[in-house]
Amino acid sequence: MSEQLQTVPFSLRDYRIVALSVLGGALEVYDFIIFVFLSVTIADVFFPPSVPEWLRLVQSLVIFSVGYLARPLGGIVIAHFADKFGRKHMFNFTVLFMAMPCLLIGVLPGYATIGIWAPLLLLLARIVQGAALGGEVPNAWVFVAEHSPKPHRGYALGLLQAGLTLGYMLAALTATLLSRNVSDAELQQWAWRIPFIIGGIFGFISVWLRQWLSETPVFIELQQQQQLLQKLPLSAVFRQHKYAALPAALLTAMLVSAVVMTVVVTPIALQKFYGMDAATTFEISCIAILFLNVGCVIAGKLADLFGRWQTVALYSVLLAVGTSVLTLVLDAPPKTLLLGYAIAGLCSGIISAVPAIVVQLFPPAVKVTGISLVYNLTYSVCSSIMPLALLALLHAHRWGMAVFAWGMMLLGLATAYLFRHVRRYSD
Repeated sequence: MSEQLQTVPFSLRDYRIVALSVLGGALEVYDFIIFVFLSVTIADVFFPPSVPEWLRLVQSLVIFSVGYLARPLGGIVIAHFADKFGRKHMFNFTVLFMAMPCLLIGVLPGYATIGIWAPLLLLLARIVQGAALGGEVPNAWVFVAEHSPKPHRGYALGLLQAGLTLGYMLAALTATLLSRNVSDAELQQWAWRIPFIIGGIFGFISVWLRQWLSETPVFIELQQQQQLLQKLPLSAVFRQHKYAALPAALLTAMLVSAVVMTVVVTPIALQKFYGMDAATTFEISCIAILFLNVGCVIAGKLADLFGRWQTVALYSVLLAVGTSVLTLVLDAPPKTLLLGYAIAGLCSGIISAVPAIVVQLFPPAVKVTGISLVYNLTYSVCSSIMPLALLALLHAHRWGMAVFAWGMMLLGLATAYLFRHVRRYSD
C-alpha cells in the first residue's frame, strides 16, 4: 500500500473538492446545531410566558429533536435522486434547503407577535432542516469517496469528517461570542437571531461555490454504461443488499456515540453537574473539537495505511481510553480539564474510520440510498436515546459515561472481528 500511496498523490484538485464539500457540510451542521446552544432563549421567545420555564425548554428541545426524526425520510428521498440523477445536483439542493429555513428562523417573529404560529413555523423550519441534513452527509461521503484516488479515500473522508465536525465548533464559538458580548436581555430581544441569519447567508454562498464541483467519475461511468437502476434504488437495497445493513448500522452507532459523548453530553454535564459557566464550557468545547478534527484526519490516514477494519478496532479502544481520561478530570481545574478533553477529542477518530468502511458496503448504483437508509435511521434512534441515557448515567455515577464508552469499545471490536470479511464494493 505504501508504494501505491507514493505513486498516486492527493492532488490540489482533490483538496479543492474536499474543501468545497466541507464548506457546505460544516455550514449545514452549524445551521442545524446552533439551535441547541440557544435553546433556552428560543424557548422564551417562541412559547407563551404563561407556560412554566422548564416546560418551555422541553418544548424547545422537542422541536430540536424533530429535526433528527425528519432525517430518515428526507435522506431517503434525496438519496433516491442522487442515485438516479447524480450526486452533484442533490449536493447543491441539500445546502439550499438547509440555508432557507435557517434564515427563516433568524427573522421569524416570536410568540408575542404572532402567537401559536411562531412555534408552528419554527417546527416546520426544523423539519426541512432535518430532511436536508439527512441527505447531505451520506451524499457527501459518496461524493468525496468517488472523487478521491482509491489509496487516499480514508484520508479524504477524514478531512471531510473533520470539516463536518468543524460545524459544531463554529456553533460553539458563536455561542461563546454572544455570551461574552451581549447581555441576557439583548440576547433574548435580538442577538439570538444573528447566528441564524449569518448561517443562512453563508449557506447561500456555499450553494454558489458548489457550482464549480463536477459530477463524480463513478456516476458518469454508470450513465455511460447504462448501469443506472430503472427501478427504485431503495427496493434494490432491501432485495439484494440488506445484509450490509447490520455492519453499517453498528458502525454508525459507534460514530454517533463518539459525537454525543464528546460534543453533546460533556458540555451539558460540565454545566449541570460540575457548575461550570456556559461561556467557559463553550471555550473548552471549541478546543476539544479542534483536537477531534485532528483525530479525524489522523484516523483517515491510518485507514489508508493499515486497513479500515484495523483502524475501527484501534479507535474503538481509544474512544474508551479517551473518555476515561476525560471522566478522570471532569472536576479538575480548567487547564487540566482542557488537557483531558483534548485527549478525548483526539481519541475520537472513529468518526472518520466509520465512513471509510461504510462507503464500500454498497455498490455504486445504490450507494447513496443504502448509506442514507441505514445511517439516518441509526443516527435518529441513537441520537434520541444516547444523550438522555448518558446524562442519567452521569447523574447516577461520575464514571457512568466511561462505562458506556467501554461498552461501545466491545461493540466496535466485535463488529470489526465479525464483519472484517464482509463483501466490499470497489468503484
